[in-house]
Amino acid sequence: MITTVNLATPGHPHVGPLLIVAPVLAAVTLGPKLTALTGVLALADQVIFAVLLKDLHSAERVTQLFAVVAATAFAALLAGTRERKVRELTRVRQVSEIAQNLVLRPLPPRMGPLRVAAVYLAAEREMHIGGDLYAAARTADGTRLLIGDVRGKGLTAVSDAALLLSAFRGSAHRQTGLAELTAYLDASVCWNLAEPGEDDLAQECFVTAILIDIPDHAPSVQIVHCGHPPPLRLHQGQATALCAHQAGLPLGLQLDKPSHRVDTFDFGQGDLLLLYTDGVVEARNSRGDFYPLADRAAAWRGQHPEELLEHLRTDLLAHAGGRLEDDAAMIALERPAGRHNRRGTPHEPPSTTAPWQMIYTCFRRYALSGVFAQALQQIPAEAAATGRKGGRAGPTNRVNRVNRTIRPLGLLITPGQRPAEEWGGGSVSRRPVAGRRPG
Repeated sequence: MITTVNLATPGHPHVGPLLIVAPVLAAVTLGPKLTALTGVLALADQVIFAVLLKDLHSAERVTQLFAVVAATAFAALLAGTRERKVRELTRVRQVSEIAQNLVLRPLPPRMGPLRVAAVYLAAEREMHIGGDLYAAARTADGTRLLIGDVRGKGLTAVSDAALLLSAFRGSAHRQTGLAELTAYLDASVCWNLAEPGEDDLAQECFVTAILIDIPDHAPSVQIVHCGHPPPLRLHQGQATALCAHQAGLPLGLQLDKPSHRVDTFDFGQGDLLLLYTDGVVEARNSRGDFYPLADRAAAWRGQHPEELLEHLRTDLLAHAGGRLEDDAAMIALERPAGRHNRRGTPHEPPSTTAPWQMIYTCFRRYALSGVFAQALQQIPAEAAATGRKGGRAGPTNRVNRVNRTIRPLGLLITPGQRPAEEWGGGSVSRRPVAGRRPG
């Protein structure tokens, strides 16, 4: 555009000096090579203007040419620095995602009879992990989960979260009570704070947490509260907070005799359990109001845990204006309605086989049963041999008639053979029959 204006008005005004802006603007979005190419084109335009106006050797034109060259060099350097920073930021994000997957492993969608979903929202924009934590493990007869919040956020809380998660994954599968497991995790956090060089932070670090144990075949849930917000149970459109009968203390306070009480609550078929951290309920809007998690969860009318968390995540970010001041994590657990087998997974729905297929299957099984084979034993081998000599013996004809009857089943009877033990007697053999597919 600058070139067109300058050619259309060869006299005044002189817009040629504005070409110095071209490489600078190119450095905002383009790489160093394209930025340098833009500067070369701007310099070529300046030379063309100078030849057309016949002032190539004037001091003003020479100054403009040197200004374009200097601006191009500076813009190319700036574009290279910007691209290098973008690559470094991309690598940092990738490392952050890898660290999150190592520390906060994604929860499987099914754990025994439970449907599981989880979501994590970090307070730092360029980070995907912080002080909130969660983990789950299967035991011989149930599922155990941990959700917690380490004091602080960002990288300062990642090491403590990683230690607690590692201790939980290494001990949750053991056949110990929930109170003993909580005591072990508390001791693990205290041991970490007692490491050399941690004296200044030992009195300031702690972890609020909740541990739950959900048996596969009992409509209940056991919970140990360690200074953490109580979970919500969604039942028939109502959200009930499962508060502790006796409030517990956070982990890592280095008490001589910590007490951890196990509370039992109902958790039947069709119920949904919502675990969360304080970053969810402490999110504020522009008026300073806290996020009403219980009301929003009770108003939800969906069916699956992942749908609930997606609804709450969108609603939470809209309430907080798109950015949270603290890390936030949520876990939704559902015990589906229906009978469950011994392994804890729901039974498959009954088969929709057509009636004629069921009759065919039953008759085929009866043909292979011991009752049918015992009936075949009435055809002695000697009579069959006599029938072959005499030409038209009764037993042989009976064998032929039976073969014609069971031919559609892909079975044949061979006269004179010993009964097969696996059929309980009788000499039934599975032979492919022409025009029939073996069963």
